[in-house]
Amino acid sequence: MGESLSDRFLLEGVACDWFRDVGAALRALGRGGYAAVVSDIRLPDGSGEDLFLALRERLPAVPPVIFITGYGQVEQAVRLLKLGARDYITKPFDLDALLEKLRGTAPELFAEDGGEAVLGVSPAMRSVEAMLRRFAPHRTTVLITGESGVGKEHAARFLHACGGAERPFVAVNCAAFQESLLEAELFGYEKGAFTGAVRSHRGVFERAHGGTLFLDEVAEMSPAMQAKLLRTLQERTVQRVGGEQPLEVDVRLVCATNRDLRTMVEAGAFREDLYYRIHVAHVAIPPLRERREDVLWFAHRFVEEFARAHGEPRHLLPVAERYLMEQDWPGNLRELRHAVERACILADGPAIGPRELGLGRQGAAQPAAERMDLRGFLEHCEAQYIRDALEAHGWRIAETAEALGISRKSLWEKMRRHGIRAGDGRGGAEGADGDATPGEGGS
Repeated sequence: MGESLSDRFLLEGVACDWFRDVGAALRALGRGGYAAVVSDIRLPDGSGEDLFLALRERLPAVPPVIFITGYGQVEQAVRLLKLGARDYITKPFDLDALLEKLRGTAPELFAEDGGEAVLGVSPAMRSVEAMLRRFAPHRTTVLITGESGVGKEHAARFLHACGGAERPFVAVNCAAFQESLLEAELFGYEKGAFTGAVRSHRGVFERAHGGTLFLDEVAEMSPAMQAKLLRTLQERTVQRVGGEQPLEVDVRLVCATNRDLRTMVEAGAFREDLYYRIHVAHVAIPPLRERREDVLWFAHRFVEEFARAHGEPRHLLPVAERYLMEQDWPGNLRELRHAVERACILADGPAIGPRELGLGRQGAAQPAAERMDLRGFLEHCEAQYIRDALEAHGWRIAETAEALGISRKSLWEKMRRHGIRAGDGRGGAEGADGDATPGEGGS
């Protein structure tokens, strides 16, 4: 099966490596550079679960894993999903179905120039994609800037995939380490270099050799660390902590920051010579509020990811889509993802409306009124007014309709349009006052 899968992936233009056992796969995955993993549950020298647990223990970031399982092993696959695996497919399966799962998991593997969007559908992000594709064949250093949560690492991974996904991709957040720990993480250390160094450790420059090293939050480096990074870039060598011999390294460096490095240089907070070293090619990713075409594109992708991972269908109601488009999203894609995933979890059924998204409530994100047209504003107000009236009357349809001066049928239609369900109230006992449910002859 492995050989046939490998052949099909190659026909689809997806570069892949095929390993027959856990040991060989672990050795290769330990070197990094893989965008996704497809693994059978049963392997000659162990199981897919053994592989996944070993990856979690050994790697700082595990690539998304899709498991192939027999009918009798579904329970094990579900357990692995709870541990962080991305998806599974049950034998016998259609190869096209597996390819669709892989496409949803790692779309960058299928990206071609001018093809399906990967980073967004807005003109701004299609321009970013085109620029990254132009940079990909060259080993030049790239600086990616943008607010927190806009998807800088995703862009870096896309750049890496366009230039050869079979090579290592290693990411490190410079703001997550104290200075001494960051030095050890970047450059590695020798056994006995400090207390607790019981064995030698390769730094990220060594682990990314031949591939891409992504340094996030590079502006948070201390002046001393900036000097060491500059020396590494100039000499193309690293020296481990406690080591005496320089080690040659060959990496494509991609740096990212949410700060204005030019201003930091002028203030003396960032080295000017390092700035010019990492600013060879610059890509600026705009915030989500400036590319609203991407909001629903990503929201639907996040919903689909949840549905695949949990086997629970979900979809956004039109009123929820309108509300999503009206938000500022100061946390950008990260905030949008969290909001959508939370809504998927809270939803009692397939439909996701304003209630699940938590919009229009006190303390929740509010619509950006200056960008709403009159119709959108009136729709928003009507939905909230109807919900307030329903709550005031204990979610009794006939009583609420009378108070609003409309028929029960009109109230049902408005509730359906706004994504308000009869069971949303605490009582959840719709029909207690003799009301007919929709489609059952309500007047």
